[in-house]
Amino acid sequence: MCGIVGIISEQNVVGRLVDGLRRLEYRGYDSAGVAASTGQAIDRRRAVGKLASLEAVLSEQPLSGTTGIGHTRWATHGKPNESNAHPHGSSRVTVVHNGIIENFSALREELVGRGVVFESETDSETIARLLEAKLDEGLKPKDAFAETLKVLKGAFAIGAMIADDPQTIYCARQGSPLVLGRGDGERFIGSDAMALAPFTRHITYLEEGDWAVVTGGQYQVYDVTGAAVDRPETLSDANAALVGKGRHRHFMAKEIEEQPDVVAHTLSAYLDPTEGTVRLPESGIDFASVDRLTLSGCGTAYLAGLVSKYWFETWAKLPVEIDIASELRYRDVPYADGGAALFISQSGETADTLAALRDAKAAGQKIGAVVNVTESSMARDADAVFPIVAGPEIGVASTKAFTCQLATLACLAIAAGRARGHLSAEEEQGLVGELLKLPRKMSEVIASAPALVELAQQLVPVSDVLYLGRGVSFPLALEGALKLKEISYIHAEGYAAGELKHGPIALVDEHVPVIVLAPQDRHFEKTISNMHEVMARGGQCMLISSAKGLEEALPAGTEAAATFAMPPVDPALSPLIYALPLQLLAYHTAVLKGTDVDQPRNLAKSVTVE
Repeated sequence: MCGIVGIISEQNVVGRLVDGLRRLEYRGYDSAGVAASTGQAIDRRRAVGKLASLEAVLSEQPLSGTTGIGHTRWATHGKPNESNAHPHGSSRVTVVHNGIIENFSALREELVGRGVVFESETDSETIARLLEAKLDEGLKPKDAFAETLKVLKGAFAIGAMIADDPQTIYCARQGSPLVLGRGDGERFIGSDAMALAPFTRHITYLEEGDWAVVTGGQYQVYDVTGAAVDRPETLSDANAALVGKGRHRHFMAKEIEEQPDVVAHTLSAYLDPTEGTVRLPESGIDFASVDRLTLSGCGTAYLAGLVSKYWFETWAKLPVEIDIASELRYRDVPYADGGAALFISQSGETADTLAALRDAKAAGQKIGAVVNVTESSMARDADAVFPIVAGPEIGVASTKAFTCQLATLACLAIAAGRARGHLSAEEEQGLVGELLKLPRKMSEVIASAPALVELAQQLVPVSDVLYLGRGVSFPLALEGALKLKEISYIHAEGYAAGELKHGPIALVDEHVPVIVLAPQDRHFEKTISNMHEVMARGGQCMLISSAKGLEEALPAGTEAAATFAMPPVDPALSPLIYALPLQLLAYHTAVLKGTDVDQPRNLAKSVTVE
């Protein structure tokens, strides 16, 4: 969730620390800071808000040093202010930390009892004060760091500097990702390879429980037992160029518009257009022998899985269990022998999803990771990796990653259907042909986007919005509501349209817009019937359907509050293009309200804590 960068060099590192942190802005943060060692002491600069605020502080109070650490913080313990911003510590010991120290309260109480004075409300400062206390006991820096780790409980990625050892960074990971980087006479630490991409492609991933002593010339990694270990070095494919907005006002707008191209790229990775077949990468999952499939993710990734449940069960006749990862990991799940599980995450580092993955793996399930970052922890723990090939997604509210997840999962479901003998070759070819048409149809939707600005204007003054859908449009209704909540801060709820009369219709009046998703599938007539129930009670319905669907749903003399015409599409695959007007509607509403579209309040791109 938060971001860490550390550099050891022969040159001043402060400017590059800020550059590395800028590459982690997409994760979301509310304060930032850097620390550097002059060789005699450690000095810090911190600021609340965006990196521009930190850069202003550095301009007024320059900082230099050849060893340094930087951090972008998303508040967990303690409100966003300068005192709670990282790095924490003193001129002798300074620490940056991602994650949550679960026993920090007891540790803090013990340290206060020994006369230690704390400056912040954070759990992270406890690490710095504990490390300093170990040094005061006479331990050498390496031993003091190792002993500190032994008493910490929770999830963490840590970078620490000690003034007595000015050309060294001590680091560790447990439940939160951390990588090492090698340059020419330089060494780096970072939350992920992207942060280090401008500096090096030579990346070493720390395993769970690892810690390391990093100097300018080398690093030594130790496992959880304290034994020295060698971890393999890989060449990262993270892009060294900062992703820009181009001509767009926001990253989200750019990423919505990229969807025809990126989904085409995803499909090209899984489809053979000449043969009309799905070609999966070599994997450890044989769908023909799978008795039950478990799906899980968080937020938008979970909703992508919920859409795909319909596909796996329809095309492959494969029973599917799906749950939100934060619930799945704490349930006593009776996993079936011979079962498989797919875990979906843009970053591949989502803490709850990663924990649920490891539980399923320990229960003997074959694990597939549907991820955007193929070097992530989830990808490395899985038996099979299914990249969504979306490219970097910077906006916190997921758009192109969602549709690329859907495209990937559709391909997997078709492959499962063929492997299990429930789809014929002709049916596979038909579905592949429909998938290949989707990028063009996405372009048609984006070309019609200006019409959605008028719809968005109707949402700006409201407090509540309902989204309705049936079948594969039900999870899409949930996703539309989520998008609106995330970036416009308007309360919204998605419902299965058939559930309307079982409670939600009590909310309907002339002040609550109801957005109805009605592709022309086998549920169309029932969905439209539900819409008319709303209209009969004064509800303001906004109907999204094909031109033919709009004509059938609204005969002469019947008017909805608004309509948006979609290209005709295979009903089963409709979520891939019906997602776009929902994204655009949320985007334009947020822009009209003046909210922070790319980095909405309280949210982070990569949630690496529970």
